[in-house]
Amino acid sequence: MIVVSDTTPIISLIKTGQLEILRKLFGAVYIPDAVYQELTENKTYAEEARIVQESGFLFREEVDNKKSVMILRNFTGLDAGESEAIILADEKQSDVLLMDERKGREVAKKMGIKIAGTMGILAQAFDEKILTKKDIERCIECLKENEIRISQKLYQKLIDHIQK
Repeated sequence: MIVVSDTTPIISLIKTGQLEILRKLFGAVYIPDAVYQELTENKTYAEEARIVQESGFLFREEVDNKKSVMILRNFTGLDAGESEAIILADEKQSDVLLMDERKGREVAKKMGIKIAGTMGILAQAFDEKILTKKDIERCIECLKENEIRISQKLYQKLIDHIQK
């Protein structure tokens, strides 16, 4: 399975202490250079940067078509990480792109790229018995405490999913 990720799902999973879910679900996850830079260059988040650098399953990948990234950025207003993640997912013909930002998800869907966000990752981890209901509840609380911008509707959808 080929999986590409944008920044936010990785940050969200680091904040919840559950980054390892990505390895358990997908084995390897590719991140474009811009996403890697977003995750590792801010000195305020040195511990998070170390986690990314030492993960062993997040693989930095250069986007081949820089012109496509520039066009995507200019016409959609997406940032470098989102744009590179979409183009890398397209270039690698990924099975899924991990992305939370609504605008980026809309663009990727229009390009025929399958999307999963943080809530979808947590739901899949629950379905595959990697996380328990209690683990998911802790993750939701942690995401809220860290002010990760996820709509209440998506939180509720995950809560409903784990109640089944």
